[in-house]
Amino acid sequence: MTSRMAFVAAIAVTLMLISSAPAQCTAEEFLWGTATSAYQIEGAWDVDGKGMSIWDEFVRRNGTTIKDNSTADIACRSYEKYKEDVQLLKQLGVNSYRFSISWPRVLPNGTLAGGINEKGIQYYVNLVDELLANGIQPLATLYHWDLPLTLQNEFEGWESEQIIPHFVDYAELMFERLGDKVKWWLTFNEPWVFTVLGYGLGAHAPGTKDLVNTVYIVSHNLLRAHAKAYRLYEKDFKPTQQGKVGITLNGAYVLPKDPSSELDKKAAQRSMDFSFSWYSDPVYFGDYPEEMKTRIGNKSAAAGLPKSRLPEFTAEEKAELKGSSDFFGLNYYTSSLAEHKILSNDGGYYDDQDIVSTMDPSWPGSGSPWLKVTPFGIREGIKWLSARYGNPPLVVTENGVSDNDGTTSDQHRIDFYREYIGNVTQAKNEFKCNVVGYFAWSLMDNFEWAEGYTEYFGIVSVDFNDPERPRTLKDSAKWYRDFIAAEMTTQAPATTPKAGSIVTAALGVLTMAFGLALSLAKLPF
Repeated sequence: MTSRMAFVAAIAVTLMLISSAPAQCTAEEFLWGTATSAYQIEGAWDVDGKGMSIWDEFVRRNGTTIKDNSTADIACRSYEKYKEDVQLLKQLGVNSYRFSISWPRVLPNGTLAGGINEKGIQYYVNLVDELLANGIQPLATLYHWDLPLTLQNEFEGWESEQIIPHFVDYAELMFERLGDKVKWWLTFNEPWVFTVLGYGLGAHAPGTKDLVNTVYIVSHNLLRAHAKAYRLYEKDFKPTQQGKVGITLNGAYVLPKDPSSELDKKAAQRSMDFSFSWYSDPVYFGDYPEEMKTRIGNKSAAAGLPKSRLPEFTAEEKAELKGSSDFFGLNYYTSSLAEHKILSNDGGYYDDQDIVSTMDPSWPGSGSPWLKVTPFGIREGIKWLSARYGNPPLVVTENGVSDNDGTTSDQHRIDFYREYIGNVTQAKNEFKCNVVGYFAWSLMDNFEWAEGYTEYFGIVSVDFNDPERPRTLKDSAKWYRDFIAAEMTTQAPATTPKAGSIVTAALGVLTMAFGLALSLAKLPF
């Protein structure tokens, strides 16, 4: 009887070890990379059949406030210099590279009926082939804000549900043409940014200003598009291509302005509900956060509206959305403080939250007013997200810091990366968050959206005064190169045992259990 009990207990322990161990990765499997986006680096805005994007139009519009009145027509010339860029990546020793595909470069009119631009597709085929030839794994983003202008002009882009099938067609085309080589996909980059800044505040393309309704409609449509693209890949491509599809979200880890105030503590949680969870709750749970639904519903009723300004998903859409991500993509830069305050019933997105957001004046600054250096935030943000969503595989798809001069002697950037990566490592190792990749933003200085060429995030300098756009490694690039080399060769802190090692160990325990059971069975008790 005792031997049987020992045997059963040993099996139970073994199964617990196997079932509770999250999938982990070795130093070689962990994604170490840098990231860029098509509009910010490619240039060649009207070359080889590319159509116009909303950003091509936005930078030319009278009254548009690009800080230095610049455009990305030439940018870093990466459309021509992609082989040189890949060699930069090889020098850095990264094993992955995150880039985005320009929708209007491959579908100039945004639709399959409008014609496929084979030269545009060939550019991305060439880029992917060059990456793979140099041992660098591609991670492709389908939408990094450069919507084909024709779709904006025809039905106001993401404001209309008519865009959904066109996005799915575009995604399918990319899966067909690149999916045998690209194994990591992101549907959307930072929907919060292009929704709130592009359709709410008008600071980004397409320049719409409506925080009351449009921001919620746009977000609703892009989430439905994401779910359909994910399910398409899951059904038609994943069985053979064996890739992963996710969405990458931005947000800040928010602290209560007054740590002793229960209202401020709730405000901090609410702030993250209205940023991260606005998009991630539908993707993981199938619906918007209850806090958003309740608060916007109440505000809408108080304003005399017949229904909530926050749209509702159908039962079918909820089912399609729930679980529509193979990994969590996280763009993380900074933190903020939240103070509870009752605001207007009809002021829109910001007033809906009943929060006043600020930053601690003691936090170090950067070249961007919105970016304060708070390395603890990335650790706490990862912990919060991992706890909320069941510890999914998480890739830090962007993390970096800006300055205003693009200096190559950028010790401040080295300090930033050292501290932030250290906190990512702590989240992974000490708190067992399933972090599987990290991408520095950005590979090189580039067109920084509404800030033009006045803010620089690159670890590689680009001379925008030289028509050839020569690149120079900054000190931070050399530091990152050396850091990655150490990680790859020493099983450094950011890595953990392979899942296979855990299973092997568990099977070892099981084998010992059998041996113990047999031995005990022979004893006279």
